[in-house]
Amino acid sequence: MRDRELAREIEGELVRRGDAGYEAVLAGMVWNGLKPERFPELIVRAASERDVPAAIGLARSHGLRIAVRAGGHSWCGSSVRSDGMLIDLSRLRRCEIDAASATATVQPAVTGSELAPQLAERGFSFPTGHCGSVAVGGYLLSGGLGWNSGALGPACRSVQEVEAVTADGETVRCNKDENPDLFWAARGAGPGFFAVVTRFHLRLHRLPGAVMSTTYAFPLADLEEVTNWAVETAHELKPTVELSLVLATAARHMTKARPRPKVITVMATAFADSREQAVQDLGPLRECPFADRSLFREAGEPTSPDALYAASRDTWPAHRRYAADTLWSESGLGTLLSRLGHAVESAPSDNSLVLAPVSPASHNEELLRDMAFSVLGSSYVVPYAIWDDPAEDDINVRWLRDAMGAVEPLGTGHYIAEADLSAGPARAERSYTARDWRRLQDLRARYDPEGVFHSYLTP
Repeated sequence: MRDRELAREIEGELVRRGDAGYEAVLAGMVWNGLKPERFPELIVRAASERDVPAAIGLARSHGLRIAVRAGGHSWCGSSVRSDGMLIDLSRLRRCEIDAASATATVQPAVTGSELAPQLAERGFSFPTGHCGSVAVGGYLLSGGLGWNSGALGPACRSVQEVEAVTADGETVRCNKDENPDLFWAARGAGPGFFAVVTRFHLRLHRLPGAVMSTTYAFPLADLEEVTNWAVETAHELKPTVELSLVLATAARHMTKARPRPKVITVMATAFADSREQAVQDLGPLRECPFADRSLFREAGEPTSPDALYAASRDTWPAHRRYAADTLWSESGLGTLLSRLGHAVESAPSDNSLVLAPVSPASHNEELLRDMAFSVLGSSYVVPYAIWDDPAEDDINVRWLRDAMGAVEPLGTGHYIAEADLSAGPARAERSYTARDWRRLQDLRARYDPEGVFHSYLTP
């Protein structure tokens, strides 16, 4: 009787395994074209925040463990778990901006490409994810390495408060003064967080007056020289200049050669108060001593959030098949990329790549305090296997695992947002310092003693 009452309290859609529409709904829970072979017993598509406590009550009454989805952008589909309930928050998309206090309140399914233009209209910005289709829910819970993180810190640093529903169905406010331990965990615990966040209260930043970029592409054979120059030059750049290296097949606009060659691309984006300041901030990159050997070069070009998101859509289009993993290391990028360069040369798909942000979080330790998110090394790399044909799943996943195997002996940890949690049982634990991991486990035992919420995905 109580189960029927709880189900009736839910305004949204309940989809049970075995229902006619179950397979289609389940497929939509993961953005990746490569779907996990895991099957929740019940999917609750919440229509409002009010549905979340009722869904938790229903799960408890049936003994179903809960996983939570905001946008489904996890590469390994960590929110899709067998033998439990999936609470889908994708209809919770409200965003409210308070210009007077420079704050915003957003629900978990708001995406970066939706949030950024709304803020820009009011003269504000936020370090949203590099891929515009990423929803803020999973992104912020995992820390959030987004645009201009070198200056602003991980995105979770700009979260002032969250509203969450705990394992007992209680809605609580979490900030530095109220439920501070749960607030600490909400800033970095990622898919292992032991509550459902229904609102994020964000501190906003002033909109940059100008955004400009500089790009070089060199033959992959020049990897060592290019990497050494880029890393050395990074020391001369302001934190507001975001610098990344990419090992990949040359983009179509970079070369007329067929087949397109493998290249190392140096990409820098400056967020500045004015165009003149952006040009000045990018200045050290104009002094490349071997610029004449570049296959492609654009220096000091104006850009915009829309253009940056368009570039990410071209690199990571929807409905392709993806596998990704991450590695923090104390080894230099030159050492890591020399190994990964060989992997890119032999990649079975021309779409696969390796991304290596230089200083992806921040050098300012004050921007990294009081959060579960952990920076675990001075270098950071992310290999992505990207392909289209389901018949090539095994060979591409194997390529990713082999690429990671080449550098993992040099690793000090992973980033929980994009780590391939299905690759090993210690992946989640290795995404945190030992102290932070122990604290997360202690807090889970306190806030979710009955294990209502799924913990981290394992193989």
